Amino acid sequence: MIDNKPLISIDSEELKFRFELGKQSYCDLKVSNNTEHHVAIKVKTTSPKKYFVRPNSGVIDPLGSCIIRVTLQLNRNFPPDMKSKDKFLLQSTVVSPNIKVDDLRPDIFNKDSGRTIEESKLKVVYMLPNSAKVNTDDETLKRSRQSPHNNQVLQPLKEERDAAVQQTQQLQQELEMLKRRRQRRSNPGFSIKFALFAAAIGVALGFLLKLLLSSPSAE
Repeated sequence: MIDNKPLISIDSEELKFRFELGKQSYCDLKVSNNTEHHVAIKVKTTSPKKYFVRPNSGVIDPLGSCIIRVTLQLNRNFPPDMKSKDKFLLQSTVVSPNIKVDDLRPDIFNKDSGRTIEESKLKVVYMLPNSAKVNTDDETLKRSRQSPHNNQVLQPLKEERDAAVQQTQQLQQELEMLKRRRQRRSNPGFSIKFALFAAAIGVALGFLLKLLLSSPSAE
């Protein structure tokens, strides 16, 4: 620890694996160097035959970072209660600027060497693929509901949807009116009634005109 800060920081204290029978699964860890010195790291596990770690050791530049991928080998049986007792240990120590990965001695992370060794413990968590997917979807939906930016995006879309529904209803009403007009025009009874009504008006007008012409004029 330098200036009351740990040498490294890890993005998670858990190694989460989606457990599937007959398949490998992996988990990535981001390890960051919090100092202005070169820091060597090494990964150890209580079950080295079950996991494949690359890189399992390395040197991180000042204020730099690296990704460590831990691969869980083929699974043939589900563990009891989907719980794992496996553990990982990430060791770190300050080294000289010119040192390379191949130059790291096996005893460099030995506490008896007098060097300051920091250790970070990580535990393993197994997840079923389906439950992990459901949890991810639920969390995404929850964040989208709580996000003000998403609300600003959804509000115009909602208004456009309501306007489209209203326009559809107006078009349906106009279409219904056109159907009714077409039915009236195609109804023969309506045409006959209209013709008789027009003829009756014509007869009445002719009768009135005849009366006016036949009436005596005043002397």
